[in-house]
Amino acid sequence: MKGLTRYMLRQTLLVMVSVCLIFSSAVWLIQALRLIDLIVNRGLSLGIFLHLAILILPRFVNVVLPIAVFASVQFVYNKLINESELVVMRAAGVSPMSLARPALITGAVATVFLYSLSIYFLPAANRAFKDLQFEIRNRFASVLIQDGVFNTISDKLMVYVQSRDTNGDLVSLLIYDDRQSDKPVTVFAERGAVANTADGPRLLLVQGTRQQRDISNGHLSVLNFDKYTLELGALSDVPGTRDRQVDERYTTELLANMGPEQEPDWRRAVIVELNMRLASPLAALTLGLLPLTCLLIGEFNRRGQSRRVLLGVALAFGIEVIDIALRNLSARSVVFIPLIYANMILPLLISLWLLWREGAPQSRQHAALPAE
Repeated sequence: MKGLTRYMLRQTLLVMVSVCLIFSSAVWLIQALRLIDLIVNRGLSLGIFLHLAILILPRFVNVVLPIAVFASVQFVYNKLINESELVVMRAAGVSPMSLARPALITGAVATVFLYSLSIYFLPAANRAFKDLQFEIRNRFASVLIQDGVFNTISDKLMVYVQSRDTNGDLVSLLIYDDRQSDKPVTVFAERGAVANTADGPRLLLVQGTRQQRDISNGHLSVLNFDKYTLELGALSDVPGTRDRQVDERYTTELLANMGPEQEPDWRRAVIVELNMRLASPLAALTLGLLPLTCLLIGEFNRRGQSRRVLLGVALAFGIEVIDIALRNLSARSVVFIPLIYANMILPLLISLWLLWREGAPQSRQHAALPAE
């Protein structure tokens, strides 16, 4: 029995890891391509791009792994049926619960891994990603400046860039600087570039005109320059810190910030986030048992199990759709949170009960022989 369990467990784990890697890599690659613009047109380094790309990977694994468990169990058990291996095992007296043990172990392993992601690693990755994103927006001004649009760097500074050349330098700039409200400045320049220094980002301008108007007397002073530097680091409305959202707070922080003294909206968001972290990993165990319920209950059919396979896919799809709907509803009201647990736990319990009933003595004599 242990040999059969190891034999089937090895196959399900291998397929699960393969499917998870393939699906996660595909989704990750599509999302990472959106960050390529930060390197090509915004002048950020390859290291920052790779750091951002790696930090978004855990959220894809968190979504893909339950699907990988379902696909691995569905594939391996259907293959064993088609090759008549499960028929021989059932004829030898192996109960459905014993046959289900490798799938249960696979689902349990995935569930434990998902709990580690959900409780610690995913919030940590979200926090690091948003911190880096915040730093890029506030320190690397080149990311903020897009060509062909009026870029409002702050409520007192506006930059317009016509285009960028092949080196990423700015071409044909118009700048309106109202940080000194009684003497606003308008700058025209043929070319420019953003330099990130220890004192903050600076805009280096070449071949242009600087016009400053004195509001008090209406006097306009004009300066033609070959080189000019505009400091961007001391913007009055750029915050030094930011408020962290619930998805980037550690679980211990959420538990410490859900008391009655908190604002109702914040407390509801914390409660929803905590329950999402506890309920989401259960999907791996539930989706791992669904194919077993469809494939192991009743008599084997030599003509194939296509209907049972499709039934398993339909049930898994239905559970996932209901889960997404309940998550959206729970964000509005906490009364829907128990339904999220019910959507995961009830199919799990029903599957276990059906497998146990199929292995009862009165059912074994009917399940041993394949149907014609």
